[in-house]
Amino acid sequence: MIGSPERIIKPLEFRPDTPAFLADPFPIYRRLQDEDPVHWSPRLKSWVLTRYDDVKRVCLDRDMSSNRLEPFFATLPGPEAARIGEIIRFLSIWMVFRDPPDHTRLRRLTSKVFHVKSMHAMRPAIEQILALLLDRIGARTDVDFIQDFAGPLPALVIMEMLGVPHSELDRVKRMSDEMALFIGSSRTSQEKYDVAQAATKEMADFFRQFLNARRAEPQHDLMSELVHLRDGEDRLSEDELIATCILLLFAGHETTTNHIANGLLSLVRFPAELRALREDPSLAAKAVEELLRYDGPSSAQVRVVKVRHAMHDKTLQPGDRVFMMLNAANRDPRAYDDADQLQLRRDGVPHLTFGFGLHICLGFPLARLEGQVALPAIARHWRRIELAAPETAPEWINSMVFRGMQSMPLKVER
Repeated sequence: MIGSPERIIKPLEFRPDTPAFLADPFPIYRRLQDEDPVHWSPRLKSWVLTRYDDVKRVCLDRDMSSNRLEPFFATLPGPEAARIGEIIRFLSIWMVFRDPPDHTRLRRLTSKVFHVKSMHAMRPAIEQILALLLDRIGARTDVDFIQDFAGPLPALVIMEMLGVPHSELDRVKRMSDEMALFIGSSRTSQEKYDVAQAATKEMADFFRQFLNARRAEPQHDLMSELVHLRDGEDRLSEDELIATCILLLFAGHETTTNHIANGLLSLVRFPAELRALREDPSLAAKAVEELLRYDGPSSAQVRVVKVRHAMHDKTLQPGDRVFMMLNAANRDPRAYDDADQLQLRRDGVPHLTFGFGLHICLGFPLARLEGQVALPAIARHWRRIELAAPETAPEWINSMVFRGMQSMPLKVER
């Protein structure tokens, strides 16, 4: 061939566990959006959706099932299923993994006590816990923001709401982190499954003791309300009560930790926006929505195809798994102008960080509130906030479901 050789374009391989992708998945998301928006991943044995309209469509589609655990559990040989029996027992009845009518019933019952009014009533407790954590940090200039603040704040808030003593924080965090070894990844080692199984059993026993105590002597907390909840003849069974408490505790702080930490990291990387929030606290509500859009705490939601679907030039068959990449959708330039820019005063279509439609996150008002209280307070509390090692990318959690950091070392000054 005369002249320069033709440029060879390598086929796109979606590898979500590489350090480069975990540190910055958005260039790959953009390629997928442009070149292969309905991408079949041989590694995941799943479809991967990255465009805003496609993700929103699947969120609203009743022919896409959220019940992705039962098909997985059904493939396990008997000894393996027995090995994770507590995981199967309790996670199978989480409302997030159920379809109507089971999902409808569980959500209706739970939302009678865990609702917008009860979540907004937590503002004084959030402010008090925030002040306590900042007081503990004191005059230190070296801070691990996740360990010192973003981790304990939402955990203590949901513990307060449920009625779990603050003294149990370390145990709660350990159990939750160990359960995440199963929940946060669709493919992991058997050893991690064993750890998650033990943590699930410990968490179930933990809540069973509290629930029994609330039956005998009700308190002013969410567990007491759940135990005594009635909707006509309907009520939560013992396993449903335990599973719901585990879900509220787990979901009530894992994603919010990432929301607050990712939000502050984004502000640090856009110092003009950090200054704007510091100088104008009335920006809090819009700022939190933009931070959730820009680098949200949930990488993906998963569905299972129930009936044959055609999307773009691909055919999705019954039984296929679909990863809806929420953070990709939130940066889709087809939905947002200057999608890769953080703009705290942005207007436009709502982000999909909490999902959309039937399965939108039940606790999203609480997560929003915690961000609206915490992030402006942090911006005002420290006049200087910098990454301790700006030349080194933070270590991100290796997960297809969660988007968050292992730690976030900062240099701060009052």
